[in-house]
Amino acid sequence: MKSQDIRKQFLQFFESKGHLIVPSAPIVLKDDPTLMFNNSGMAQFKEYFLGIGTPKSPRIADTQKCLRVSGKHNDLEDVGFDTYHHTMFEMLGNWSFGDPARPAGGYFKKEALDWAWEFLTEVLKLDKDRLYVSVFEGNPAENVPFDQESWNIWKKYVPEDRIILGNKKDNFWEMGDQGPCGPCSEIHIDLRTDAERARVSGRSLVNADHPQVVEIWNNVFMEFNRKADGSLEKLPAKHVDTGMGFERLCMAMQGVTSNYDTDVFTPLIDKVTQITGFKYVPNTVTPSAVEEKTNIAIRVIVDHVRAVAFAIADGQLPSNTGAGYVIRRILRRAIRYGYSFLGMKEPFINKLVAVLASQMGEFFPEIKSQQQLVTNVIREEEASFLRTLEQGLILLENIITNATEKVISGKRAFILYDTYGFPIDLTSLILRERGLELDEAEFEIELQIQKERSRAASKVKAGDWQILIDDPEVEFLGYDYTEANVKITRYRKVESAKEGEIYQLVFNMTPFYPEGGGQIGDTGVLEAANGDVIYIIDTKKENNLIIHFTKELPTNLSEIFKVIVGPDRRRKSAANHSATHLMHLGLRTILGTHVEQKGSLVNPNYLRFDFSHFAKVTDEEIRKVEHFVNTRIEAQLQLVEHRSIPIQQAMAQGAMALFGEKYGENVRMIEFGESKELCGGIHVKNTGEIWHFKIISEGAVAAGIRRIEAITGDAVKAYFSQQETDLEAIKETLKNPQDTLKAVVALQDENAKLKKQMEQLLKEKAKGLKNELASQLQDINGIKFLATQVDLNPEGAKDLAYELGTLGTNIFLVLATANEDKPMLSCYISKELVTAKNLNAGAVVRELGKYIQGSGGGQPFFATAGGKNVAGIKEALEKAVTFVK
Repeated sequence: MKSQDIRKQFLQFFESKGHLIVPSAPIVLKDDPTLMFNNSGMAQFKEYFLGIGTPKSPRIADTQKCLRVSGKHNDLEDVGFDTYHHTMFEMLGNWSFGDPARPAGGYFKKEALDWAWEFLTEVLKLDKDRLYVSVFEGNPAENVPFDQESWNIWKKYVPEDRIILGNKKDNFWEMGDQGPCGPCSEIHIDLRTDAERARVSGRSLVNADHPQVVEIWNNVFMEFNRKADGSLEKLPAKHVDTGMGFERLCMAMQGVTSNYDTDVFTPLIDKVTQITGFKYVPNTVTPSAVEEKTNIAIRVIVDHVRAVAFAIADGQLPSNTGAGYVIRRILRRAIRYGYSFLGMKEPFINKLVAVLASQMGEFFPEIKSQQQLVTNVIREEEASFLRTLEQGLILLENIITNATEKVISGKRAFILYDTYGFPIDLTSLILRERGLELDEAEFEIELQIQKERSRAASKVKAGDWQILIDDPEVEFLGYDYTEANVKITRYRKVESAKEGEIYQLVFNMTPFYPEGGGQIGDTGVLEAANGDVIYIIDTKKENNLIIHFTKELPTNLSEIFKVIVGPDRRRKSAANHSATHLMHLGLRTILGTHVEQKGSLVNPNYLRFDFSHFAKVTDEEIRKVEHFVNTRIEAQLQLVEHRSIPIQQAMAQGAMALFGEKYGENVRMIEFGESKELCGGIHVKNTGEIWHFKIISEGAVAAGIRRIEAITGDAVKAYFSQQETDLEAIKETLKNPQDTLKAVVALQDENAKLKKQMEQLLKEKAKGLKNELASQLQDINGIKFLATQVDLNPEGAKDLAYELGTLGTNIFLVLATANEDKPMLSCYISKELVTAKNLNAGAVVRELGKYIQGSGGGQPFFATAGGKNVAGIKEALEKAVTFVK
């Protein structure tokens, strides 16, 4: 059965059991401060388990894109070495929110386990004799009993010797250190041959990391809440959370013993083998040591391209911080495996995106619609990192050249790894090839120090919520009001190395806008009846709760407080947010409808907008966008707000929705004239409040992604004031001419004339040097050779080289310059020598460039290399003679 059919069968089965089928949430989580990525099927439903949200249906099923790069079995550096763990994977899941004692439609253990067995054995026809199940053995220390109910249910289907008792580690599922949790019942399958099964019981291999005895389905029964002190309390309602690994299920259904041998991965593997010429050996054949290295590299590449492609399609570009750094790290790991083991020195991973879009576009349309963007971004990232690898090779060569011992310092290798991104396995391989070895223990120490430093910086200790009023619904008033009288419904203390001790407060209602949709959260004050004031320093949203951050708690938590949003920050942020909408429409009008928002930041000081576009936005286009926006500001367009309308109606009216955003059935649509966007942010009531709009920068973020930064209102006034101050300073410097522009042009013309005169003088100097240096040419093996430093700029050195080149057909020159303390090597070789002696100036400067900590290239007869180390010129010139001896 094909993977697409397996996915369909699952969803159709649970739809027949009264489940609402919902689409996968984005793989990148934008409004959950506790997670970077959707790492499980239940992540998008956290608020329902916590009792602070109401699901569309008590029964839901879906297939969810998930990403894991840490935790049990999910260390990124281990993926590819086995046949069944991945970074990005699909989780098939069915949920019940509330047991039958709650609203009609909920279910618990009986239905969950009955349906799991029915689907696997009756719908998919998996061999019952190959299935094992596990139940929680209980934990008396926490007063959690043996799961007798699940045991009794399974006894109807499987012999008792295939029901396994699992401990807390294997059969008690927890969302994290705190939160909803409960016992779970897993289903495992034994995919070994009959002969292997006869020799060793599958029971002994369950949860033993055997590649053919694997868990395929986990049924979690949410009954408890883990508190900050580690104790458990009963949840007010029981829930079911199940997850089935799609790739593993396909392995079982397609009669193979590796996830990578299923049709989820084989089209990607086929494309890699076609591009690289390396063959992948399936799991049915025992590979040689060399073949296994190739297999690992190919598995890494096809696994990682899925994770990276879906993250980019969902709006997360590779970067140096946060989630973007994780994506970049995953992609770079794939690139280095291609580089080290498949000999791929040019970008190629981007070519797999078309295969992925063809495979998965039906169920995940975003990968199809964003295919070109994803391809471009990956290609640019590949090219960039391959350049980094080349730079790393130069730095490593310097380490090797200066080595005084056979063992190379792990600290120096760590700097290469941490600062320059140079892979440690490549460092180790090159050192071995050169007869050296790496102090791996020292490297590991440095790596662990860095990890501990990172963990300590990000460690957060959150206390339990102290419930004052049992009211999980927070009424948001911020669209209409900036002040309100409120009561605190819950609070908790949070400690972190970065922020220190912080209190998080939740009110029954609030005018404070929580960070989201690119707009930063409000700040302001909380006033007590006695006049005491506590500053609210930030506002965020977590699991459907609007959380207000303070450095202290009020004395009397039960009284009514007055909260006031900081007006200046709110006003400026609203102006920048509304200007962002107008600019978005302006870009689509002027550049084309291919423009799509790919990220934004709205704060009081400026706005930042990332968008898809294939070329630099010209100065003329920028002026047109500014004019477009400012015309609509001057028109004083009124805000038309549709606070809650069906999403289909909003889209039919022309509203723009953003990829990577999660929308409900009802949405908020913001209109300013022709501008219509789905948006939950704060806006001006009239575009006239923006005052003026000015773009201050435009540039590239990634391939096919541009970034504009712009200002409005007071920031524009300050900008124009600074421009006026700068102009006055220029006029004063020019002795206050009547026509400043004319004076600047005259100065530029004069500078151009002086520059030409300087170039002429340098050419004459080069000609003068020609006669002096001609006498220094040495005859070595029939080649006229010279390597020396000259007091010229790089252009003058080039002219001199060509002048000396006229002296014969056997000239070999290396001229060094150090103009403005920037070392440069220029190599000239007569074309006749290039042919006769198979010499190449590009190869010469690449090798000699290592001594000046640089690199370069050019044509076989003339090439240059720039660097950083002026002191290395002397050694580079001394080594040059080796090319002609």
